[in-house]
Amino acid sequence: MATQDGRRVVVITGASAGIGRAAARRFAGLGDAVALLARGADGLEGAVRDVRQAGGEALAIEVDTADHEQVDAAAGRVENELGPIDVWVNVAFASVFAPFMKITPDEFRRATEVTYLGFVNGTRAALSRMIPRDHGVVVQVGSALAYRGIPLQSAYCGAKHAIQGFNESVRCELLHDKSKVRVTMVQMPAVNTPQFDWVLSRLPGHPQPVPPIYQPEIPADAVVYAADHPRRREYWVGGSTAATLLANAVAPGILDRYLAWTGYRSQQTKDVTHRDPPNLWRPADAEPGTDEGAHGSFDDRAKSRSIQLWASQHHGLLTAVSTTLATGLGALAWAHRLKATRTTRHRPAADHSRGRTQAVRAIEAGRAAWGLALLTMPSRVVRVLGGRRDRTTEVVARLLGARQLGQAAWSGLRPSRPVLAGGAVIDLVHAGTALALGVVDDRWRHVALADAGVALGWSLTGLRDSAKPGGDAPSSAYKPGEPHVARLRSNQRSARTCSPL
Repeated sequence: MATQDGRRVVVITGASAGIGRAAARRFAGLGDAVALLARGADGLEGAVRDVRQAGGEALAIEVDTADHEQVDAAAGRVENELGPIDVWVNVAFASVFAPFMKITPDEFRRATEVTYLGFVNGTRAALSRMIPRDHGVVVQVGSALAYRGIPLQSAYCGAKHAIQGFNESVRCELLHDKSKVRVTMVQMPAVNTPQFDWVLSRLPGHPQPVPPIYQPEIPADAVVYAADHPRRREYWVGGSTAATLLANAVAPGILDRYLAWTGYRSQQTKDVTHRDPPNLWRPADAEPGTDEGAHGSFDDRAKSRSIQLWASQHHGLLTAVSTTLATGLGALAWAHRLKATRTTRHRPAADHSRGRTQAVRAIEAGRAAWGLALLTMPSRVVRVLGGRRDRTTEVVARLLGARQLGQAAWSGLRPSRPVLAGGAVIDLVHAGTALALGVVDDRWRHVALADAGVALGWSLTGLRDSAKPGGDAPSSAYKPGEPHVARLRSNQRSARTCSPL
């Protein structure tokens, strides 16, 4: 279990390089103890230095993940030396870049054993310890190729597809047993890692990730986020991943032909001359001086940011803001329609006030629903918005919800122009306070920003309604600016009452 100070015990396979190495640094930066599992001794030593420099505790274990006994023994050692495992991250894999018929049966078997069975072995070792405690998270590092196979990587694509099906099956079993242990999967884009320098290849050019290429820190951030928010079954990283998966779902046949045309050319380059010995059978970073670190040979072409990942992590906030905007636009459209109807039918000024009252009360009902959700089920709202759930965050959410309910009651009971104007000012103050809360602490940042968006939207609506012409007192006398239809009807009545000379 995580300690009272938040320290977790995290196990990462394939931690000597690439995504595993970058994820180890990210977890260490949070103060976690990180067990580093890999085959390469020199790469592991470099990873240990990275973890300690980031502020974490490190334990390096040389393991071939294709061997279940080695993996299980490593898990036992981790729990003996660091404590119960809280998070297990499966990253380790092996691959071959070649047309299928140029891959030998032994090479295909080895790539499958490391990539697919390595994940199975890691998951088994983790769950055998987590399930009895009813606590823990397993994060599977997948790929867009778990859904969409591409040429020249048949062994890797087949293994990733197998991991996808395996993970879904295990997830369903845990849900059936009502276990609190979670498994989730992070589907990765093309990443700048050393694998393209040491992968076994029979291509004429140097292997490369299919552009766009991302730096390994972006997937590492996604792995840490998935470990913190494991209720989601899957995360997509990078716009290219989302585009590939959606295109394959809509038009897989067209994508087959597109990849047949572009897949060979996009996976190799002549610009890179650095090559390491293949790591299929033995590690390429075992000897002194062979540590490659997290990055590969494509730093000059790799992206360091992903808007899609930010949107995926903040989908709750985006939903709340979109809902607020949609509600405001809907209310404005409804108010405009009421105004047009009143103009056509020449309703007196009292009906103007009545129409405004109905519109405002409908809007305030939406605000009341938001406030009630914050007040009665704060943990669920925080989870949906992607924040961290703890008692302090729930208290903050309840305070924001109580304020929203109070404002809804005050504005909805007597929505006169002074009340709406005053409420709009209070909403602006509330929005500023919520924004300040969101900046102060990231634990309640998501819920505070969402609440600020709600308050700001209602403030703008209140200012607009309070600025509308027309009083609250009824009046039937004609005034300048009276609708043309009303004047026409008045003239018609006068004509009917007049007799000819």
